[in-house]
Amino acid sequence: MKEKNALKTGFKKIFGVFMASGAISIAAVANVQAQDKAAFVYIGPTSDHGWTYSHDQGRIKTEKALAGKYKTSYIENVPETADAERVIRNLAQQGNKVIFATSFGYMNAMEKVSKQFPNTVFMHATGYKQGKNLGVYDVRTYEGAYMLGVVAGQKTKSNILGVVASFPIPEVVRNINAYTLGAQSVNPKIKTKVIWVSSWFNPGKERDATLALIAQGADVLMQNTDSPAVVQAAEQKGVFAFGWDSDMSKFGPKAHLAASVLHWEKVYVPVMTQVSNKTWKPSAIWYGVKQKAVDIESFGPSVSAASKAKALSVRDAILKGTLHPFSGPLYKQDGSVVLVKGKSLDDAALSKMNYYVKGVEGSLPK
Repeated sequence: MKEKNALKTGFKKIFGVFMASGAISIAAVANVQAQDKAAFVYIGPTSDHGWTYSHDQGRIKTEKALAGKYKTSYIENVPETADAERVIRNLAQQGNKVIFATSFGYMNAMEKVSKQFPNTVFMHATGYKQGKNLGVYDVRTYEGAYMLGVVAGQKTKSNILGVVASFPIPEVVRNINAYTLGAQSVNPKIKTKVIWVSSWFNPGKERDATLALIAQGADVLMQNTDSPAVVQAAEQKGVFAFGWDSDMSKFGPKAHLAASVLHWEKVYVPVMTQVSNKTWKPSAIWYGVKQKAVDIESFGPSVSAASKAKALSVRDAILKGTLHPFSGPLYKQDGSVVLVKGKSLDDAALSKMNYYVKGVEGSLPK
């Protein structure tokens, strides 16, 4: 007992020295003790300058905004296979209060692991399955695609737009359609060609697809893939492209017309705050221009003042709720009516989109 008391006394003396010297403070100790952990699972590398990069920028901004309340970590390049389940389970075992999985293919793994760790909050990006401790979240990327289309429709000379696409899921189909509709809103002659690369991040395939689209007459390109390869190829070939999910202007200063930039911190800050305050409840978050989670930014030197003003006026109309990218009259590729004038697609219809709108050429992969 005396030995234990001596140890306690010694510790107090040493601790007092550190306190007196200013090397450590009561506030700092309390902060370490109170700090929660949050983890992020990424489909690609944080250096992709696209989807994963934008999520990681959101993570960094969120940690800073919450001023030491959270310690965050991430694991990148996690395939949408059994590996995802293993990674997510390990993160739960490590005591993370909330885990964010940032790709559609993680959904089943998140659902399974969430049932095994009822005291951990799980948030899945772009999915739809929910549970007692499993929520979903997304950003309305189609609003960004529509705004880019407005710029593209004014810039094209061939009236042919190109899209390098990843997988034919509703999220990507929505973006292709919104890009086309935005362009058609200022230029009814627009046609859109699409090449699918069956990958989120494969710079080689993305470049090859870009070159093929340019060979088919496309002079303004958008991508729903994660690398800057499309912008780089457009720069080399003297045509135009857009940054997707982040500013990609440094990869093609002349080609880069603008960027649809995602601000995931608009989701992460409130969710992590709710988890800390024990007020979090499962929900489906879908933030867009209104919540400043997506914006058109980084206009390039080839965009005229009038074109920029038009794009920003469209953004303001989306913000105010006076413009919806998917409003009637709206037609499918085959000419059949989706919506009559005065109507807009609701979120349920948007989440299931599995068709091209009129003006998009080719057919959806099965």
